Amino acid sequence: MSDEKEIQEEKTGNDEIKMEDVNTENVSEKMEESTEIPASYRKQKDRTLREFLNMMDDYAPIIPDAVTDYYLSIAGFECDDIRIKRLLALAAQKFIADIAQDAYQYSCIRSSSMMSAVLSNQTGYTGSIRNRYGKEKGKTVLTMEDLSAALHEYGINMKQPDFYR
Repeated sequence: MSDEKEIQEEKTGNDEIKMEDVNTENVSEKMEESTEIPASYRKQKDRTLREFLNMMDDYAPIIPDAVTDYYLSIAGFECDDIRIKRLLALAAQKFIADIAQDAYQYSCIRSSSMMSAVLSNQTGYTGSIRNRYGKEKGKTVLTMEDLSAALHEYGINMKQPDFYR
């Protein structure tokens, strides 16, 4: 029956929504039910975070504590708990590793496109040459173009101004 009413409203061009037709009570009850988190899950999540912070006592991050302390103090972060600082150092380490991995992928894409240019006898290739087994002779070079493309994914603009080119 409601489908017929909607079809008739579409034919007549009546796009008005009446407040009587909208039942907000059921919607709010359903939202409250869906947002409730069981108490056992909350305790498990807190316990896991607590255990994770306790593991930070034994963990020595790649970024030294002194470097982390310096940059956190510059940013205005004050905390005496070394575990929290190490957790932030671990997050920074992951961020740097993700950027380096993305830059490496851009480098691989760039080198493979240059290799296809060589194979199709196009000019402008300055990279390394592969042997007959497909292995590249030489080292992978990460350029600022690769790094700026990877940083662009994270919202960081690293491109050089046009007058430096």
